Amino acid sequence: MIITTQDKLEDYDITKTIGLVQGSTIRARHIGNDILAGLRNIVGGEVHEYTKMLAESREQALDRMKKSAENMDADAIVCMRFTTATVMQGMAEFLSYGTAVKIKRRF
Repeated sequence: MIITTQDKLEDYDITKTIGLVQGSTIRARHIGNDILAGLRNIVGGEVHEYTKMLAESREQALDRMKKSAENMDADAIVCMRFTTATVMQGMAEFLSYGTAVKIKRRF
């Protein structure tokens, strides 16, 4: 599955637009990570626990979007984007979305 943030692919023609695909996950902060983040706030530096959680959340949302496109028999996803939103204090939704398409390689 080819996934791009562009609206077209260099060596392919889009032969059919299938439609919107998306994948999301909602994550809550962990109290242990909050304590470590508080300590890092004092001394400075990257909060690795949150960085890891955000990376895992993006991957899970991306995997779910890809699965949705595969279920629609898509070959690629174009115009892919990520967005986040606060659901409630300490919880955030991570959403990936794009347009599922059928493609044909140019010769």
